[in-house]
Amino acid sequence: DVKDGKIYNEQNFFQRAAKKATVEKWKKLHSVPLLGIPDCLGFGLHGDNYRFLVFPDLGRTLQSILDDGLNLLREKAAFQIAVRLLDCLEYIHENEYVHGDITAENIYVNPLDLTEVTLAGYCFAFRYCPGGKHVALREGSRTPHEGTLEFISLDSHKGAGPSRRSDLESLGYCLLKWLCGFLPWSDELTKIETVVEKKERYKRDVTGLLQLCFRQKVIPEALQSFLQQAMALEYEERPDYEALRQFLRRPLEKMRASAYDSLDVRVVP
Repeated sequence: DVKDGKIYNEQNFFQRAAKKATVEKWKKLHSVPLLGIPDCLGFGLHGDNYRFLVFPDLGRTLQSILDDGLNLLREKAAFQIAVRLLDCLEYIHENEYVHGDITAENIYVNPLDLTEVTLAGYCFAFRYCPGGKHVALREGSRTPHEGTLEFISLDSHKGAGPSRRSDLESLGYCLLKWLCGFLPWSDELTKIETVVEKKERYKRDVTGLLQLCFRQKVIPEALQSFLQQAMALEYEERPDYEALRQFLRRPLEKMRASAYDSLDVRVVP
């Protein structure tokens, strides 16, 4: 049905929250040199059959870049991307929406300009704060398990509307996967109950989660701080985006790097 679908949901997000002028105004106001919100050039219906959105060429998905190599990112690249995504999430959240499906498939990198990182894929975007009033936590009010199973938040698993903490939980899972190559539930994605049970267990035990994923390797202090803060958020709580960015910026500064430099990844066009 053209009135009731993921693309219609995505179109609504762009019309309400991500017009080009709004994005440009935000960048100036917050002194953000680059903000990876895509520019929706147009949308429409093809006959009565399907709806479409038009975007410029965003480059390659981060997942396709990971697939080219060993499915791992260096710490520098992972933290660069995470800071850029925190900028995007702060913008989206301040405009009443959450993304709802943070995954490498929805992150694009421009092979011709590695400073360009874009967060796309707003099919599951959710208006968590219509008119400035946060929705109540109601499990079972939406379809459970919507989004990419490996990375979605417990709120999404339980059929509650995702909130700001949901996006940060998902970003935490992505960071772990990019740095370690797996999550404790990566091999059990056909068993949804097992995935949920493990996410519940490790959300309460961030140290155990990190020890399991990093095994004998040194656990980055920045990642531990990020996860502990993200996993402790209440449903309606506003994250401290600047503190979260700062955790990740510090190790980048020690590497004499910035989140807005070219990404530390090898990409073929």
